[in-house]
This record gives sequence, C-alpha cells and structure tokens, in this order.
Amino acid sequence: MKSRIRRLLFVFVYLLGAAGADGQNGASSRQDTLRGSVTPEREWWDLTFYHLFIKVMPASRSFEGSNLVRYKVLRPGRRLQIDLQEPLSVHRVVQDGTELRFERDGNAWFIELQKTQVEGNTEELTVFYGGKPIEAVRPPWEGGVQWTRDSSGRWFIATSCQGVGASAWWPCKDHMYDEPDSMRISVNVPGNLKDISNGRLIGVDDPGDGTRTFHWQVRNPINSYGVNVNIADYVSWQEVFEGEKGKLDLSYYVLPENLERARKQFAQVPLMLKAFEYWFGPYPFYEDGFKLVEVPYLGMEHQSSVTYGNRFANGYLGRDLSGTGWGLKFDFIIIHESGHEWFANNITYRDIADMWIHEAFTSYSEALYLEYHFGKKAASAYLTGTRKTVRNQAMIMGTFGVNRRGSGDMYPKGANMLHTIRQIIDDDERWRKILRGLNKEFYHTTVNGSDVIGYINRESGKDLSLIFKQYLEDIRIPELEYVFKSGALHYRWKKVIDGFDMPVKVRLGDREDVWLYPVADTWKKVETGQSTLAADPDFYISVKSLEASE
Repeated sequence: MKSRIRRLLFVFVYLLGAAGADGQNGASSRQDTLRGSVTPEREWWDLTFYHLFIKVMPASRSFEGSNLVRYKVLRPGRRLQIDLQEPLSVHRVVQDGTELRFERDGNAWFIELQKTQVEGNTEELTVFYGGKPIEAVRPPWEGGVQWTRDSSGRWFIATSCQGVGASAWWPCKDHMYDEPDSMRISVNVPGNLKDISNGRLIGVDDPGDGTRTFHWQVRNPINSYGVNVNIADYVSWQEVFEGEKGKLDLSYYVLPENLERARKQFAQVPLMLKAFEYWFGPYPFYEDGFKLVEVPYLGMEHQSSVTYGNRFANGYLGRDLSGTGWGLKFDFIIIHESGHEWFANNITYRDIADMWIHEAFTSYSEALYLEYHFGKKAASAYLTGTRKTVRNQAMIMGTFGVNRRGSGDMYPKGANMLHTIRQIIDDDERWRKILRGLNKEFYHTTVNGSDVIGYINRESGKDLSLIFKQYLEDIRIPELEYVFKSGALHYRWKKVIDGFDMPVKVRLGDREDVWLYPVADTWKKVETGQSTLAADPDFYISVKSLEASE
C-alpha cells in the first residue's frame, strides 16, 4: 500500500514539474527570449487596462474577438509587442481609428505605431483576432481551451494556461512583470449556456441571435494566466463571509447534477478563508469577490474565479499526498488553489524562473490550513510526509529571461524549505507577521525572489540568504554529519554550498531542543555526556553518523 502511495505521489509531482525540470537543459531559442524577457517592444509602455471580447463558437471550436489594450507611455516608442500563439492570428490592429501595420515573429506580433507616443500619456489600441485556439492536451499542465460536454450533452468548456501562456487563447502582453490595473471580460456564448469569468458580473446582453454575452468587471490588477473563461449550463448559489475587511461575497458555480455534492464539499471555503486570513492577512480581492467554479479538469488558481475539478472528495482526487492521513482532512484543490489568491495572484512573480514564490508558499499553505484547524503536529506530519516526493534531480529556481521554470520540487521541497526557515526564526508570532507582512508589503504587485528573501531577512533579523540559496539553487539536501568521540560531539555540514551555516535543533540523549551551529565542511566540537543524536524532524535535512576512530 505504501509503495502504491509513493508511486501516486511521484506521478503527481512529476506532472506538475516535469516541464520545469526538463527545461533546465538545452539551448534557449529566439521564441523563448521573445516570450520570457522584457523586450524593447515591451519595456516602454505600462499596461493599465484590457477589455477582452470573445465570441465562442463551440461547433467549430473557434474564437473571434478583440482586445482593447490601454497603456501609459513610459518613454517614446514606435514598436509594440503583443503575443498570440498559433493557430490563432491577428486580423487587424486599430489606434485612434487608423489601421496599423504589424508583422509576426512566431508567437510575437510587432505593431508599427503611427501616432507619436508622448511620455506620460495614456493611449489605447484594439487588436482584432480569431481562429482555433490551442486545445488543451493535459490541462492544466498542458493547457489551452478544453472542449468537452456534460452528462446531458451540453457544452462544458474551460481555459487553463499557466504553462502554455495566456496568449494561447487571447492576445495580450504575455509576460508576468506587467499587469493591467483592471480589466473587463465580455464573452459571447450559445444562449443555453453561461460564461463565468473573473471579477463581478455587471451585465448580460441578448443580441437576439440565439446567443448571450456575459460582461465581467475585474477591479484589481490581474496576471495574464489568471484570466479565464468557463462555459456550461451552470447552476449557482451565494453566501457571505464575514472577513477581516468586512463582507466578502462568495459564489459557487457547478453542473446541475453535482449541486448537492458541491454544496457539501464547498463548505470548506469559509474554513479556508478563516485559516488563510489568519496566516496571510485579508483576502486580496474583496472588490471582485470569490468564486469557485466547476471545470472539466483538476483545477487552477484563476484570480477571484478559482476553478475546481477534484470530484467533490477530500485529498487529491481522493488520495492523501502525504501518506499520513492528514491529507484527507481537506479538499486539496479548494485549499491549494485558493491559497494562490495570496501567493500568485496577490504576490506575483515577475519571471517564471521565480515560480517557487507561488508554489512553495502555496504548498506550505496546505500545512498552515491543517495547523489552524488541527494543530501544529498535524501540519508537521503532513509536511514531513510530502518529503518522499522530492526528486532532487534539478534545482527549483528556473532560468531567467527565457520563460523557463524550475523543477516540480518547488512544491514539496519549497514548502519544507519554508517550514525549516520558520524553525530557524524560532518565533511563531513573528513568522505569522512575516507571512501577513509579505502580502501587505507586496500587495497587488509583481516581485523577484530577491524581494521576498530580502523582506524575510529584514523582518526576521536574520540573514537567511545562503539557506534560501541552498534549497533553491542546489539539488542536495544539507547533511548533518556527526561523531561522538571521547565524550564530545563533533559535527559539521556536508553536501552544502560554500559558507552555509544554518543552525539546527537536535535531541542529544535525553536533552531536547539543543541548538547546534554547524558550518560547511569544518568540524565543530561540543562537550557532552550523551551518545545519541536525533535532529528535529521539522528541519528538512539528512543526518549521517560516522563511526568514531580513537
């Protein structure tokens, strides 16, 4: 049974991280650079607003639409980059009533502007596009648009695009460093269906042709992959959560046949919000509300429109990812994907190489949910149980500037890294203030990993930079090597980077909570009458005992 669980865990982590792990090798292409860097055609303008309109035509599995792009001129420019992936294509681009010339370089479209772009001015242009968007092969890991049907034969359609990129289905500035301050999403669908997207529904139009257009308003900054379209014959219900910032509107959308199961399972949403507001601070998008939306794939962290496909069961598709039993105390998708509202949608990486910011903190949030509702021992057991899934074959920091993320170890290894950092800080209230402070300091912003690490260093009063570097940029787990000789304990760090000097808590014989201060590759000595050592399991390290030689 245990080996079966391990296999399932391995598959799970591999699916989440294989692309990143494989992506550490091989040369980068021009397309990698155009997608992953802040090109000259991107850097001179700052996004302020999108209005995305899409006509969804299920019979032909195609889209026709437009995206109005409003931006502030940071410095004069003549060429502007918009991203849109094949087989979709840009039909025309218009600014101030004038059609503009453009050329394509793979998935990048370079628009030649005629109007003088004056620094400080706000301008806009509209990109008209259409065709058949990329179809999702294995959503959400290999995403795009998923065209399925429900049990009654009605269309059940959803987008998911973190890996492939938002430009798989709509034209945008497809780089995470820049987000619009707000957005409007208008989706035209067959009249017997509903579209559920981000933000709040502000209107539904009936043009009289057997279709309806749903208009959604997003009042907060939003990253490109967080935008989504979900189309089905949905039923819904609402409730209100009394949160730290007042009343938060909660809305739930599911297929009719799943209504009763969903009502029972989705009762975990208020429990999640209580835990995460305690640990991370107020939900970051009160103005846009919170939605949980059923989709035909596992789920994704779309901002204010979290998607769900976990079969209305606790665990990950009914399985405990830790192998401890604690993973069955909560619905993995509700807790994990909602945790991303704080770490991914509120605090967003600028470059996908720092994707660990999203996934390490959010994977750690699973344990914090358990701690809030079941206590510290439950959280610790859960985190320790997930360590068996770490592969340590590639580092969890990716390659900058080429749209290349790190390995899937960023989930369990990243969570255990943060748990280890918490032990070093050794002050639970300060740790909680740091987690809440991160979400206040970087509220609705994009960050680099160095920003996050610098904040934790400053607020903890400790320089943890080399510890982060060890876990993020090295595949080895620190090994505490020790030997008892002549009544003394000799110890040192092995399998670590130069300068590594992380303290660690151990049990020496019958003495608990003893702090040791090993350094890399240099023996240190402490007199003790003890002859056994066990490391505190909350530290993610390995321990090796050497045989004494007199």
